[in-house]
Amino acid sequence: MSKKSGGAPLKATAAHGLKAKDYIGYAMGDMGGLLTFSLIGAFQNKFYTDALGLKPESILLLIFIARIWDAVNDPLWGAFIQSRKPNPKGQFRPWILGFSIPLAVSAALMFLKIPGLTSAQYLIFAYVTYILYGMMYTAVNIPYGSLASVVTDDEYERSSLSMWRSIGAGVGGLPGTILLPMIVFTVTGTYANGTKIQALDEKKLFWCVLVLAAVSVLVYYGHYKLTKERIKPQKKLKDKNYNAAATVRELLRDKSFVMLCLASMLLIAFQFYYQSTFTYLFTDFYGKPGLYSFVTICTYLPMAIFIPVMNKLIRRFGKKELCAAGMAFAAVSSIALFLLRGSSLAANPYVFLVFTFFSGLGQTFLVLEVWALVMDVIDRHELKTGKREEGMTYAVFSFTRKLGQTLAGVGLNALLAVIRYDGELSKQGIALGEDVLSKLYDISTLVPAVMLALMAGILFFGYDLSKKKLEGMREALEAQRAAE
Repeated sequence: MSKKSGGAPLKATAAHGLKAKDYIGYAMGDMGGLLTFSLIGAFQNKFYTDALGLKPESILLLIFIARIWDAVNDPLWGAFIQSRKPNPKGQFRPWILGFSIPLAVSAALMFLKIPGLTSAQYLIFAYVTYILYGMMYTAVNIPYGSLASVVTDDEYERSSLSMWRSIGAGVGGLPGTILLPMIVFTVTGTYANGTKIQALDEKKLFWCVLVLAAVSVLVYYGHYKLTKERIKPQKKLKDKNYNAAATVRELLRDKSFVMLCLASMLLIAFQFYYQSTFTYLFTDFYGKPGLYSFVTICTYLPMAIFIPVMNKLIRRFGKKELCAAGMAFAAVSSIALFLLRGSSLAANPYVFLVFTFFSGLGQTFLVLEVWALVMDVIDRHELKTGKREEGMTYAVFSFTRKLGQTLAGVGLNALLAVIRYDGELSKQGIALGEDVLSKLYDISTLVPAVMLALMAGILFFGYDLSKKKLEGMREALEAQRAAE
């Protein structure tokens, strides 16, 4: 029996007494990644359409092909990590540190515009750099995602790690989503109502990305120094005959794992979609790209409200239950924004931000706890199969999240093509048509509302690791480990 500091005794877990440096070090892992990864949602699509002049249809195909490659690359990398014999520094941490520099270089290349290339050459360069960044991010993120399950096996320490990971992600995303929108746009003209027409300055953007990429390497080094792997790997997984395909089949037969993958896929799709769409919305519809910074504040400020009481709420209601109810509340907030379309309230960006804050309140629970839910399904897999396969489990989970990224990219570019968005107009100081702007507002509100509602439904009716089931599962897992 173990006890989390300040809490009631827990069954079937063994607290490891994680200290502040453990949580900060773990958070730095996602902070390092989000310093560049957040730029994809915030700026990549606009960089492709406005700076490189790529058509939405071409970007759609690029993202789709990149995900086909991920379908091969992610499970292979997960199986490779899982089958390696750990060195004295750990099973996962050395990979994170080793690939941090290639990841930083690939991030900078992804936002580089080489002068004088043709449209076809820009498209080829986009393919190479986008896919390269995806591979390097996989190389870092799969071992990082697997790391939490070997840092501790205590339920509430894991919940705290998940929250700290979300804090790290939030901090890592701040420069790209708060500072850069105020730096990388240039005024090129004026709408009839006096609103400024603003265009993306690709040179400013590249230098900002280069700085963030360099900082990410330092952050990853801090993560490496402050974290420790405490749960020893099972020796039987260091076998040359390790069957990755069998593991995938077992995972796909686990309802809780499949439902969590679907919910997480929609979560990442939602996050990428609204980040990308809101960049267009605040730049072109409101003419105030600097206000995009407040979208991030409205999304992450609720975390500061709930983090101090999150574990108390989990003890009272359960992780699944909180996440499902929160997503339902967020869906209602987004539906309200859509219903305001055409009104004077919709034309006010500050009203939009208020409803974005309400939506952020609901999203907070799943955003903070999604990684704790992943550790729960890893434990469930171990209980059912007798094998703890963090690397492969996280590889499959990570791939489904990339499918969410694909869903967002494909969906956004398809909708931009449908509403006839033209990224060249803003660079020329030409206003977009009222019909285009009205439809831009619609796709920025209705689509997120639908995704939030789907997540709520999956968590309510599909994901089955309720508070009661988790209590029984942990007791059984502790007994199984003791027997082994």
